[in-house]
Amino acid sequence: MANHISAIKRIRQNEKRRVHNKYYARTMRNALKAFRLITDKKEAADKLSGMSSTIDKLAKRGIIHKNKAANLKSKLSKQVSALS
Repeated sequence: MANHISAIKRIRQNEKRRVHNKYYARTMRNALKAFRLITDKKEAADKLSGMSSTIDKLAKRGIIHKNKAANLKSKLSKQVSALS
């Protein structure tokens, strides 16, 4: 257990941030699952920009790594272009 006041505060902050980040990461994963189930190319193309901006926001805030964000966006755009 931490003995210093600053260490105790840091533990509280870390827990609060962990829960916050977990919520946004889970929300993104659910949105990705829903996006991958889309079979209509027009609808997928419309939602692609929204998904890309969501992924970029999470990468900017450090919730996911920037390379993971780039990989996700690349896979999503490949999926959209493969739809008929």
